[in-house]
Amino acid sequence: MNEDKSSRYHRLRRRAALVSLAVDGALFTGLLASGASRFLCDRAASLTGGTVDAVSTVAIYSLWIALAYEAVALPLAFQRSYLLERRFGLSSESFATWLRDHAKATSISVIVGVAGAEAVYATMRGLPQAWWVASTAICVAALVVVAKAAPLVLLPLFYRFTPLDRPSLNDRLVDLARRAGVPAVGVYEWGLGEKSRRANAALVGTGATRRIIVSDTLLAAYSEDEIEVILAHELAHHVHRDILKGLAVEAVVIAASFFAAALALDAWWLRLGLRSPADVAGLPLLLLAGAATTLAATPIVNAISRAAERRADAYALRLTGRPAAFVSAMRRLATQNLAEEHPSRAALWLFYTHPPIGERIRSAAPGNS
Repeated sequence: MNEDKSSRYHRLRRRAALVSLAVDGALFTGLLASGASRFLCDRAASLTGGTVDAVSTVAIYSLWIALAYEAVALPLAFQRSYLLERRFGLSSESFATWLRDHAKATSISVIVGVAGAEAVYATMRGLPQAWWVASTAICVAALVVVAKAAPLVLLPLFYRFTPLDRPSLNDRLVDLARRAGVPAVGVYEWGLGEKSRRANAALVGTGATRRIIVSDTLLAAYSEDEIEVILAHELAHHVHRDILKGLAVEAVVIAASFFAAALALDAWWLRLGLRSPADVAGLPLLLLAGAATTLAATPIVNAISRAAERRADAYALRLTGRPAAFVSAMRRLATQNLAEEHPSRAALWLFYTHPPIGERIRSAAPGNS
């Protein structure tokens, strides 16, 4: 069977994701089964002069686990997010730029991971019967903070943003946001082209941090009508409160993951030789239980997301009244971003947060919007 470029790209990305998932599972299972987790935990306790559930022990042990994970994950990340992207013409960044961004992202992940481990084990010590409830509350609160801080703190670490220097388009997009009832504090050019050949636009942040960002790759090749209808789709997510709904869905998944971790810990802590349920040597078990729960919830979460995207497409068509611009924008984005036109049902349920591009184009036909 002949396979087009986009289908091959997505097939290879899915394969890489599955390999990464298998390797992660093998790492955490191996740490528990081999006794390496017990050894590392005891070593951390001896270095700090603490117990297996002491704050200092949790910090050092979780840092070691994060570094072990990065050592295993780095080659897979390099293949998936650098080599594969360059092979299919989607990346425009050098290896040095990729490595620098990866180091930044890894540093942030390690800091968040260590802080998260400290929070979880603190709740275990303070609320041994309801620790998973308290941990859920802490994680959800952190998500809310990140949603507000990302446009101001995180995104500028990886991309260049400058005020949009196209007055007519600036006014048009600001007016569009005003008509949608979600005014933005400004419109910015997003320097995506320095790293990627993809095109995109977004409305990021909430409240006083809400701003419109339009990639330089979009500005360079798309008409103002097309840019307007793409942004209208993004505005719809704020109009429909999809950000808040997404946080609610994420909160349910997090709660289910922590509950599953609590059940796994109750069933296995003695068999694994842990000194108590709050023994940080059991961290790989918590990660495995949480990952399994998240994976099981993925088809449901993706289906909810696809429904939200369909609503956003319909709203964009109503707000702008530009079905021709919507269709041309979708076709051009599909070509530029290598969207897969006909994914399998399994791929759709497991990997797709958006409807297939063909369905989105058909939605713009008269009578469908």
